[in-house]
Amino acid sequence: MPGVRLVREYRSQQFLPDLWAAVAVTALMVPHGMAYAELAGVPAVTGLYTTVVAVVVYALVGPSRHLLLGPDSSLAPLIAAALALVVAGGDPADAVVAAGLLALMTGGLCLLAGVFRLGYIAELLSNPVQLGYLNGLAVVMVCSQLPKLFGFGGGGETVPEILDGFVSGVADGLVDGWSLAIGLVSVVLILAIARGRPRFLGVLLAVVLAIVAVEVLDLVAEGVPVVGDIPRGFPSPSLPSAELDWWWPLFLASFGLTWVTLTDTTALSRGMAARDGEHVDANAEIMALGASNVGVGLFQGFPISASTSRTATARAGGGTSQMVGLISAAFLVALLVLGAGLLESMPDSVLAAVVIAAAVHLFDHRRVVWLVRTRRSEAVLCIAASIGVVLVGVLNGILIAVGLSLINFVRTLWRPYD
Repeated sequence: MPGVRLVREYRSQQFLPDLWAAVAVTALMVPHGMAYAELAGVPAVTGLYTTVVAVVVYALVGPSRHLLLGPDSSLAPLIAAALALVVAGGDPADAVVAAGLLALMTGGLCLLAGVFRLGYIAELLSNPVQLGYLNGLAVVMVCSQLPKLFGFGGGGETVPEILDGFVSGVADGLVDGWSLAIGLVSVVLILAIARGRPRFLGVLLAVVLAIVAVEVLDLVAEGVPVVGDIPRGFPSPSLPSAELDWWWPLFLASFGLTWVTLTDTTALSRGMAARDGEHVDANAEIMALGASNVGVGLFQGFPISASTSRTATARAGGGTSQMVGLISAAFLVALLVLGAGLLESMPDSVLAAVVIAAAVHLFDHRRVVWLVRTRRSEAVLCIAASIGVVLVGVLNGILIAVGLSLINFVRTLWRPYD
């Protein structure tokens, strides 16, 4: 367990840099965790539970000194699509149970992949097709948050379905002016400050200003949707007790989640190790990812992956070890026990703004343009993957992306001299 080595080899001079990095990371963890939880279709507070367990378990068993796990923007739409298959009427309690079971299944598959040393499967999704899938996912994320940004509810799996419901809501006069104003200002603020350093300040400032505006102007009385009551404390571990007819759809969905999380986590872990001149065993990384997902599933959480934004924030803040994650987890538990009321006035539209800003950063148009200029056949696969996700949904989009990768693989072998 690398966590034992962390405690044994930790030096007092590391603590202050890790503490400051943890403060920055916590400022990002709270709004990201809550926003991605709602994007995944579960109550916002479960994002905080998920974050705490993920970073603690990974600190104990993870091989990387810097990697931070938690709710991720690329997984949340997949989780929402999977929960929509089994949870009737969007019942929050059922959604939490189904999400916990999905995390256990995803963790189990990751552990099996690690035991059988199948780390290479993460590389089967070709780079251009993965780029196209993520770009399509970014479009879905933005469209899915438009109703919340405008102050009303929405639904649908594909972009045409989501936009149809959104246009109908606007036409029916459901738009809340205050929610829209807070959301738009938050998006602009987050994206504007993200151009400088440190990036987490934009998210923190948007959330704080939004909460202050709700309290000072008494916007809850005006009908502005907010997060609402947050349970104090931290849940006890338990096995999710799910309906039998949920198991098969969730099990199938867990394969897509496993593939995406393996790809994201191993790529980020290798990148961080390369920067430090270190080597990380991909299979050990997968085992740690599996253990973290299993732990999350026992504490009312949902599937997790490596977080690029939080990992980068920890490094930029001077963090030296996994102690950054442990300190951040302690801050979050203290917030849940002592200060949960501070988050209850957070408007839904600012959480939508956090997701939209993340989607803007996720969408990589520069690499698509580069592909068009350098290798058009790969660009066609990339764009086709994006269109597939947008038109048929994120779960079916995974199948399209994998199929396109295999077709591209066969095409390359068939004409090697090209």
